[in-house]
Amino acid sequence: MTLTTSPPALPAVRPYESYVYAYPHKTAYRPLEDRPALRSLWAAEPKDALSLYLHIPFCEVRCGFCNLFTRTGAPEELATRYLDALERQAGAVREALGDAEPVRFAAAAFGGGTPTFLTAGELERLCDIAEKRMGADLRSVPLSVETSPSTATADRLAVLADRGTTRISIGVQSFVDEEARAAVRPQRRADVEAALGRIREARIPVLNIDLIYGIDGQTERSWLASLDAALAWRPEELYLYPLYVRPLTGLHRLGESLEDAAWDEQRLRLYAVGRDHLVAHGYEQVSMRMFRRTDAPREQEGPEDYACQTDGMIGLGCGARSYTSALHYSFDYAVDMREIRSIIDRFTETEDFSRAEVGRYVDADEARRRHLLQSLLQAAGLPVAEYRARFGTDPDADFPAELAGFAARGWLDASAPEGLLRLSPSGLAHSDALGPALFSPGVRAAMAAYERK
Repeated sequence: MTLTTSPPALPAVRPYESYVYAYPHKTAYRPLEDRPALRSLWAAEPKDALSLYLHIPFCEVRCGFCNLFTRTGAPEELATRYLDALERQAGAVREALGDAEPVRFAAAAFGGGTPTFLTAGELERLCDIAEKRMGADLRSVPLSVETSPSTATADRLAVLADRGTTRISIGVQSFVDEEARAAVRPQRRADVEAALGRIREARIPVLNIDLIYGIDGQTERSWLASLDAALAWRPEELYLYPLYVRPLTGLHRLGESLEDAAWDEQRLRLYAVGRDHLVAHGYEQVSMRMFRRTDAPREQEGPEDYACQTDGMIGLGCGARSYTSALHYSFDYAVDMREIRSIIDRFTETEDFSRAEVGRYVDADEARRRHLLQSLLQAAGLPVAEYRARFGTDPDADFPAELAGFAARGWLDASAPEGLLRLSPSGLAHSDALGPALFSPGVRAAMAAYERK
């Protein structure tokens, strides 16, 4: 008689460890002792297809789940002073890029915060900074702008449409008023619907609606109600985000602590419900979070999920990050409101923006990890030949243990064509566990040592 043994059980993993939208993570950044000059950082970088991101760190309210770099309100002409500093920074960065070779921007985005917290006149100035100071032709490249229901006013939207905005993303999170309140997001569905109507009237080509699942009290029925309310506007894109309760956020301060297996199961269940519902209504899955209407216009080439992940990224403003092939850099980061206000004040007082202050150098191993992450977390997957052409090696040789672990969990698509590394449906569902599993020991150590503020 032949005895067979089952393979050892895999250790349990939490499906929602961290949303990986950029790597290395911002909490791995540190003050740069050498404070390198931007001119030297960008001297050898390709400049024919740069991305431009402008960050506006103001919101009318701070949602309970939000850990973005933003503050509520902009008193005492703070918005004007911030734009003054943004203009100084843009001038310094454009000078650092030099004129030895043509500088061209292939994509642009305004985020935050809430860019449409700015008045219509201030939005005109923001566009002027991008165009006249940086040299971006906003009417000829994809331009994505974030907004909110209360700030998506007709005059602001008219400015954005006139200046070439091709995509507008509105954070709705839930069409159910009780759920919005549970997420500490004061809004009424009637106001959300009115804002969506104004956006459609502005005729901006791509509308994205953000929704959140896993809110306290949310059920499959109420989740489907929010999805159907969003689908009624036929958005070209939808992002479905799992709720996180992160340190120093409003929900965390209120004592919310949903970090348990039951909440994980609820979020996984609601994710599957949302995914299947959108696919059944003519949407394709682009990543764990992003869904695109199959007949929607394609606004950009390259990474599908609007995550600003590629090298050649120039970020302006507090909260913005810039990426060269060797260094990722930014200003200081915080979540606590007092710390954020202090950092913004320092930014508005800065005169010399010619050097990088905070960041992390990216070596060959980190570059490989980053490329694997940003490709594998897309539903389309990673062509191995593309990776080999860039690095001269194969991902299986560079990350044998990680990829073998993913395969053992059923996270890799065994039916993918030869030469394509692609996630299975289960792998996509576990993107927030899979992504952090690819972090290097050095990045993990830096993140663990980060002092939250």
